[in-house]
Amino acid sequence: MIKGNRLLCHVSSALFLASSSALFVASAQEDPLQKADQELKEATKNVVFFTFEERTRWEQKFGVNFGKSVDQQDMLSRVRIGVGVQPVSWLTVYAMGQDARVPFYGGPAPNTMRDPMDLQEGYVKLFDRVDTGFGAEFGRSMLDYGESRLIGSPQWSNVSKTYDQSRLYYRTSKARFEILMVSPVKVLPDSFNVPDLGERIWGTYNTFKSVWHGASVDAYALRHSQNKIGGWSGAGTLGTDSFGGRLYGPLPDGFAYSFEGVGQTGHMGLLAQHAYAWFAGASQKATVWHRALFNSAEYKLASGTKLGAAESSTYDQLSPANHDKFGQEDLFGWRNLKTFKVLETYGITKRLAFNEMYTDDWLFSASDSLYNSQGSSIAVSKKGTAGTHVGQELDEFITYKWGAHLFGAGVGHFFKGEFVEDATLHINPRYMYVFQQYSFK
Repeated sequence: MIKGNRLLCHVSSALFLASSSALFVASAQEDPLQKADQELKEATKNVVFFTFEERTRWEQKFGVNFGKSVDQQDMLSRVRIGVGVQPVSWLTVYAMGQDARVPFYGGPAPNTMRDPMDLQEGYVKLFDRVDTGFGAEFGRSMLDYGESRLIGSPQWSNVSKTYDQSRLYYRTSKARFEILMVSPVKVLPDSFNVPDLGERIWGTYNTFKSVWHGASVDAYALRHSQNKIGGWSGAGTLGTDSFGGRLYGPLPDGFAYSFEGVGQTGHMGLLAQHAYAWFAGASQKATVWHRALFNSAEYKLASGTKLGAAESSTYDQLSPANHDKFGQEDLFGWRNLKTFKVLETYGITKRLAFNEMYTDDWLFSASDSLYNSQGSSIAVSKKGTAGTHVGQELDEFITYKWGAHLFGAGVGHFFKGEFVEDATLHINPRYMYVFQQYSFK
């Protein structure tokens, strides 16, 4: 953690001076890295290809864990280098290393921030580039299913989630049928991240495209198992069964819709599990003052356990990518929560966009916990006397794209509700950040 604001200002200034110089050079001449990658593809007839990403972000967090943890000012850096080989049309082999660090943290940073050069992806794909028939993938990979509410790899985290996985699928012109087994990789910052299948999600996830009037459907049945080696810390083990589906598609005048519902059975520790969650959202792409405007609104709910219940009704969120789904500050997860969210994105120019996001959060059950992004308890009022209104968050951020470069900055403020006021140290968390990113595939 950075101890002095003066050092932080110097580092931030140096970062953006370097980024601005890189932007000027990129605008004045052809990008040398992308040019080299293109020349390699041409020389090998697209048999060999490279990927690259470099990202640096300064962020300041106040009211971390609602006052239970110290405030943070950190400079996060991440570099990814990948190489792939496709010797024949039906075979792709790819490996990518990721180096994630917090240079001025002042001590060993947690594994959500730090993981020196390790294998982020390393997989084999079979028959991936054909339209129909069987295909398969196995190895280590970042994954996103649907809108990543169940299984996802949030890219905002400095150490993005990845999975050891094996998947087999069959495709037709309108459908994809898949069976899968995925296990979130446990990050070991001081050693190599080895496979640990103590936590795993397995089952089937199927997609049907444009089945009626442009509507598409996802249908899935997934088993989430977790023992103590995988991280389960309660009595017994975790074993939940999620059955659900997603309906989505376009509407006239630039509108689109998305609905998702999940029911859960199984067990959570020693208790039987009966829980559910659902999501409903709509969006529109419009033009205002000759500029693009994107509007979206959504409501989502995840059940919680009521006072005196003899079974668990706290929804198991599996392994999602929660960034932005509950606000930019990433305070909450999809458990025992009701959330209303709106987002507006206005394209000031083709490269520059302004975003404004608002969320309003309420507990489903007043006697169950408020859970963080990873699904762990933040606070609880066991008798349900602290109320249900968690609070509201307002975020504003801008992004600027220039070729392979992306620049951005944002601020977020959480306005506490009655539950946070009574059940925590009644602090309003705040978040500020600036970042630059360069990447190509």
